[in-house]
Amino acid sequence: MSARRDFNEVKFFCGLIYRKDQAAEKAIAMLEEAIAPVDGSTAAIPFTMTDYYRDEMGEPLSRRFVSFSGLLDPQKLPGIKVAAMGMEEKLAEVEKRTVNLDPGYLSEANVIIATAKNHYHRVPLASGVYAHMEYVWKDGRLQFLPWTYPDFKTAAYLEFFGHLRERFRQEQKRPRE
Repeated sequence: MSARRDFNEVKFFCGLIYRKDQAAEKAIAMLEEAIAPVDGSTAAIPFTMTDYYRDEMGEPLSRRFVSFSGLLDPQKLPGIKVAAMGMEEKLAEVEKRTVNLDPGYLSEANVIIATAKNHYHRVPLASGVYAHMEYVWKDGRLQFLPWTYPDFKTAAYLEFFGHLRERFRQEQKRPRE
């Protein structure tokens, strides 16, 4: 028989898609207030694998990832996604987003991103938010899934998540306060 236990804490991050650096910087400041201080960041990565956001946000678009200090309960993800959607609305201009925010977390087993869009492979969490599993950790490395987004298969993204895994493991070893 299995016994119910609390979830292990995870490492939160957020992916940002944006055209103007100012919008990204404002969003990051808002995310820090809502989650925790940023402890890691990528440089801007050209976002060219899809034109999904072009009509709304213009071009050229960039992607950037930030991670947040400390480990948190994964059950916070729906609330963080709802807050991020509110941030997108606050930063919008003429009812069009200036930044797209994709919060998620890295765990011992996988990388999860929050989304408000349902699909056959997504799991409902709470408040209209679904879990989208982007990768799994298997045999010591990230494994793609049939629905892994093409940009998440690029070297820049894999490098970010590799470094994030290292920070996650270091933080797991720290004594809890």
